[in-house]
Amino acid sequence: MLPDATALRLEACDIDATTAQITLRVQSTQTNAPCPLCATPARRIHSDYGRTLADLPWAQYRVCLQLRVRKWFCRNRVCPRRIFTERLPTIAAPWARRTLRLAQRLIALGRALGGKAGVQLGHAWDVVVSRHTLLRGLRRQPTPSFPTPTVLGVDDFALRKRHTYGTILVDLERRPPVELLPDRTAETVAQWLREHPGVAVIARDRASTYAEGARQGAPNATQVADRFHLLQNLAEALEPVFTTHDRALQAVNAAMRQQPVPLPDGTVAVAVPPPPTPPAEEARAAQRAARRQARYDEAWTLHRQGWSTAAIAAQVGCSRRTIERSLQMPTWPVPQHRRHDGRSILNPYKAYLLERWNAGCHTAIQLFQEIQPRGYTGSYRRVTAYVSRIRQAQGIPPRCQGRRQRLPVVAEPVTQPLTPRRAT
Repeated sequence: MLPDATALRLEACDIDATTAQITLRVQSTQTNAPCPLCATPARRIHSDYGRTLADLPWAQYRVCLQLRVRKWFCRNRVCPRRIFTERLPTIAAPWARRTLRLAQRLIALGRALGGKAGVQLGHAWDVVVSRHTLLRGLRRQPTPSFPTPTVLGVDDFALRKRHTYGTILVDLERRPPVELLPDRTAETVAQWLREHPGVAVIARDRASTYAEGARQGAPNATQVADRFHLLQNLAEALEPVFTTHDRALQAVNAAMRQQPVPLPDGTVAVAVPPPPTPPAEEARAAQRAARRQARYDEAWTLHRQGWSTAAIAAQVGCSRRTIERSLQMPTWPVPQHRRHDGRSILNPYKAYLLERWNAGCHTAIQLFQEIQPRGYTGSYRRVTAYVSRIRQAQGIPPRCQGRRQRLPVVAEPVTQPLTPRRAT
């Protein structure tokens, strides 16, 4: 339980169950101490005094060290320090109120999670600390030195979105960030590259600012587009294409729904058909599509008149991102509707319902009563609707139990239906 058993001696241990604290009274065992100024070993003791140090918790108990340290006379007569307090470098820093191992734990906590999240995990570990303490500990750490990277990644980050941006430089071979620049101008990037020669490859986005900064600061470096922005640009180009071809995706989904579902034992099962869209929902979807199309037409009309994206968003009454997506599609896509596949409250119980149905239980009320103790809180009508879809897959006519005929095994489709975003 001691931070360094070779330099400390345990005098007493007090356990207070009321406050959940363990107090260890310890004494330094050093026979001599070097002077912190001249490093001359001292052997004469002047006096001693007590220090209180917080240590790592033990289970649910906080640990406190009541340490008796001594003051020594310096033997070097030319040293300006006549009396000094012994240092315990393996236990605590001078004037510290925490042991070295607790301070290292807090620094690792702040480095991994930051202020607020670090405090939450610290309280779960029974370490009482504030976010300001974690951040102060991080700021006291020396700035690590990195070699000049050969392959440098350049990208921007937002301190305040759409207002204040900076530039992050990352060593793409070793993966750590090497610098945070206060802005995202070409002059700042070029100055850093001139101060750190040796960059051979610069991976960046397609912004002209970073391209100009790379040409000015490292003219011999090869500029490449990074993988993230390549995939992001590809996704931004593909999603409007798949949106305009939504009916083709629906045809693919309908064909996949008709395919048999392979089972682990090598057999195949009949797929359960998707739920039908209620007429009221279709009417609401048509109204929403009409509103979106009117907004789309208005955005393109203002765009052709020379309005900016921000002005169009303020006029239409939606976000800039919505206007940008609308202007990326030269033609209005087919009417979209909200897809509810995979969002039913019955989903966690479908495997059990199919297992019981394939075992011969074809009564909806019995299936409903069986899943209620398992946590199902939905309605009986939802269960009967799902049972109707199972009967439809097996070809059982309504109001027919189907007990005298051999029924095929039913199962849920393995693949999820294609949407424009999932296809992208």
